[in-house]
Amino acid sequence: MRALSQNSSPQRLLVAAVALGLTAAAAFAGTLGANAALPSTPSGWTQVFADDFTGSAGSGVNTANWQYTTGTSYPGGPANFGTGEVETMTSSTTNVRLDGSGNLLITPVRDGAGNWTSGRIETVRSDFQPPSNGVLRVEARIQLPNVTGNSALGYWPAFWMLGAPYRGNYWNWPSIGEIDIMENVNGINNEWATLHCGTTPGGPCNETSGIGGQRACSPTTCQADFHTYRVEWDRSTSPQQMRWYLDGVQFHTVNANQVDVTTWTNATNHGFYVILNVAMGGGFPAAFGGGPTSATVSGIPMKVDYVAVYSKAGSGSTSSPTPSATTGSGTRDAYSTIQAESYNSQSGTQLETCTDSGGGQNLSYVTNGDWALYQNVNFGSTPATQFYGRVASGAAGGVSGLVQIRLDSLSNAPIGSFALANTGGWQTWSTVPANITAVTGTHNVYLTFSSGQPADFVNVNWISFGH
Repeated sequence: MRALSQNSSPQRLLVAAVALGLTAAAAFAGTLGANAALPSTPSGWTQVFADDFTGSAGSGVNTANWQYTTGTSYPGGPANFGTGEVETMTSSTTNVRLDGSGNLLITPVRDGAGNWTSGRIETVRSDFQPPSNGVLRVEARIQLPNVTGNSALGYWPAFWMLGAPYRGNYWNWPSIGEIDIMENVNGINNEWATLHCGTTPGGPCNETSGIGGQRACSPTTCQADFHTYRVEWDRSTSPQQMRWYLDGVQFHTVNANQVDVTTWTNATNHGFYVILNVAMGGGFPAAFGGGPTSATVSGIPMKVDYVAVYSKAGSGSTSSPTPSATTGSGTRDAYSTIQAESYNSQSGTQLETCTDSGGGQNLSYVTNGDWALYQNVNFGSTPATQFYGRVASGAAGGVSGLVQIRLDSLSNAPIGSFALANTGGWQTWSTVPANITAVTGTHNVYLTFSSGQPADFVNVNWISFGH
């Protein structure tokens, strides 16, 4: 899914790096040792997630924080993860393990038949986004696989983020947004940073290349030492902005007004999850010499010292802005199943694995005041008069609430609702119908929740409408 462009030669990258200020980068990189602990929270920020990969040598990752992605694709998604990479991802500690010294190792390995395995982990959480008028900061300290030249052909390590609506859909890339904080290929001393959005091929974000920038590591190479890779997603500026940093030095910026409003909203008005992986082969390595080949060396890990996510509150309202309804690309059909996890934005909810028919994920831990937004829902010219919700509840006795539908603004009155109490368990599913005020045209649909008790009262798998 990641950038496939070849923007500059290594020689030009080195010149660009000098122009951006190598002295500051060197000073920053030199302040931390090879197995440094998680740094203290930067002044003005609040830590919202962190893992410094402390644990016994040979153990797996903390599955409260991370989930393994295995195989050669997401279930039902594009083959080879949509990028042409050739490895099989596993949860084996051969490919993903702690080193006992505070580092995570993700290691590609070739077997005797020439087949590659590697590792890909993703945060369980998929709600990382800035608060309204605030800033999100996502960073990691990483040493890239220490291999170069022909021995490195095909290596593709990455630290990146995908929009939450991708989970359970797997065919809505790049519209749901991808933020590549760090990518590297073929052992080149360079970091690539990219925002993917819009449509492919081409579109407002120049896919499949995306809107990218790049910078060389210095004074040590990206492969020879640890460096710190960071993105800041800033909703406090006008226009909104994303900024990329290598060892504390900013080198790439994307402003919201570089694309149209709908593209930016679709790509950013929701949470994200964080990914660490080392792919082998595919389109990006192919742009820089190809691989893997028989000369490619097996078993060289990407080392991750820590991953941390910070948030900085903004001034004014803490609720997300209400976008206006739009038509065109990205329109949803009101009369097909709208998966609850495919929201464009939400407040208060979480996602969990769903055991209902079809699997995927569901909204969970939903309580009074929570909401989820589904943009561009097309009801057509024949009025919709019914709403259906696939819901479950394990709420305690006496706890119940309303599942409501609102159009275009959280402040608008509901057009319909149904009440829900315990259904027999949080994964005991029932389809509940409700009458709604007749609706035509295209609208932003808010799913809102109201209860007289401060307790979780509903899980939601999907919603739909009928005549």
